[in-house]
Amino acid sequence: MNYEPNTLQKRDLESLVGKSIKITLVRSLLGVQKTIIAVATALGLRKTNTSVQHTATATILGMVHKVRHLVRVEVV
Repeated sequence: MNYEPNTLQKRDLESLVGKSIKITLVRSLLGVQKTIIAVATALGLRKTNTSVQHTATATILGMVHKVRHLVRVEVV
């Protein structure tokens, strides 16, 4: 199951709890608010097209929801 940027809804995120997800930064962080950059950096996303793998907890999913317009989420 893949979620492209701007297609991710909160109800989709809630169905991912407990699963392993791969998060890829597909849009640049240039020109984005500092708080959004901080969230992306905390997820481990520093450069465009970098990927990280996390277990979907409430904290991680909240961070993904904050940067949902910049990332692609895949269930691993």
